Parts: sequence; C-alpha cells; structure tokens
Amino acid sequence: MTDEAMSPLRRRMIEDMTVRKFVEKTQKDYIRHVKDLTAFLGRSPGTATAEDLRLYQLHLAETGVRPPTINGAVSALRFFFSITVDRAAVTKPLTYVAEPRKIPVVLSPEEVARFLEAAPGPKYKAALSAAYGAGLRVSEVVALKVSDVDSKRMLLRIEQGKGRKDRCAMLSPQLLELLRDWWRIARPKVWLFPGQNPVNHLTTRQLNRAVHAAAHRAQITKRVSPHTLRHSFATHLLEQNIDIRVIQVLLGHAKLDTTALYTRVATNTIREVMSPLDRLTPLGAKRDTPPP
Repeated sequence: MTDEAMSPLRRRMIEDMTVRKFVEKTQKDYIRHVKDLTAFLGRSPGTATAEDLRLYQLHLAETGVRPPTINGAVSALRFFFSITVDRAAVTKPLTYVAEPRKIPVVLSPEEVARFLEAAPGPKYKAALSAAYGAGLRVSEVVALKVSDVDSKRMLLRIEQGKGRKDRCAMLSPQLLELLRDWWRIARPKVWLFPGQNPVNHLTTRQLNRAVHAAAHRAQITKRVSPHTLRHSFATHLLEQNIDIRVIQVLLGHAKLDTTALYTRVATNTIREVMSPLDRLTPLGAKRDTPPP
C-alpha cells in the first residue's frame, strides 16, 4: 500500500512497531489482524468497544479459527489498542486460548536417510541435510550465508534466529562435505542457498515444496514438513543419551520445557524405563508364603 492510500491510524501503528523493532513478518501479521477486525466491525477499528472485541473473539471461535491464529489476533489487538490508540482498557475481554500440545512427527534414522537421498537435486539435499544435521529451523536454513560456514571451528553461524538472537549450530563432518559439494557445483557468492534470483536466498516456500517432493519420492507416508527434520534431530540426539540441556543449546530453545517435549517421542528412552509392573512378582507365580 502506498503512503498516499495508507490511513493515518495504520501509519501510526506501523511506526509504533518500527520503533519497537518488530520484524517484518510480525508487522504484517499484526496489520492483517487489525484489518480483519475492521472488516468485522464495518468501521474504523479505533472506535471498537470492549463488547465489540468480546464479540469478535467469539466470532473467531465460532467460525473454527485455530487457537494459534486466535492468540495471534489477541496479541495484535492488545498492541493496537494499548499502544497505537492508547485505550488498553477495551482489551480486557480478550483472552488467550490454550493450544493443544501434540507430540511432533519424527522420522526414524532409516527414513531420514531415504528422505535425504530423495531430495530433488544437490542444493536441496544440502539444505535439508543442514536442517537435520544441525537442527535448524527452515528460516535459518534459507538465510545461511557462505560466510556462516566455519570449517575451522566446525560451526554454523546463525544470525538473528528466532527471537532475533544469534547463535552457533553444530557442523558435522558429513554436513560440511555436502555443503562443499554444493559450493563446488554452484559457487554461491553470498547466500549459501540462493533463490531463482541469486540476489535473494531460497524461500521457505521453495524448501517446503522440496520437502514434500522428497517425502513422496522416498515413499514416506508420515506428514512431513521442514520442521520434522529439526524434531528428528533433537529426538535422535536424545536417543543417543545426549544431555537434554546440551540439546536445548543446540536448538536455541529459551526454555528447557520446550526441549523436554522430545522425551515423549524418544522411543529408546521410553523403552529403557522399567515399568513398575515388571517389578512385581510375576502374575500367577507362587508366593513364598500363602496368603492369610
């Protein structure tokens, strides 16, 4: 939208988000949520009352909007009314919705090997191997630069990952060889995985399409996404008895509780725990002393 067509209220909200250094995606999401409220009201969002917001959240729930989207709308509207229009009191009816916590889909090591071999070309094989081999988010994979590969220290530099935090990720010898093979083929200048226009990096959408293509070619029926490789990375490390606090650092998780989710899918860990049933006298076995 051009400056001429942008309303003063929207411009002010963008300025408020810019001052707080919100990333571009967050700004777009917040603007979209306020725009949706405007469509629901049929008038300027700045005129909304507390009852209007209560009815709007009820509308979202009744129309089947998923909890993450509702919570995103709550965050956006609380920001808009608290900061941009300075009417925080009207947001009192807005409430966050509990999200169902589901265990992640995880591939077995054998499935990961088949999946990576089925990647559509060396660029995608290297990119998907980075997602699994270093436990990277899809946004971190596509944003890798050639200069981020530190072969001397065997590290990958992750710039401005989730939460706008820099960190280092592990660089395994096998991943380094795959990245070198790709570099010899394409000789990328800046972005390690350039897009169709080398000025830009590969998009998350392009990588997502490659994931689906590889899963189909590998005949993997599980619902696979780029994040599945990160889930598999963490789970396989846990099954190797790597300390969960080390895995937390490798993943860049702020809270240990987030990493602990993988204990629910680490099958080796689950199988090695002895059931209290197995500590009992075998059912049907004779007792040393007869019952009274």
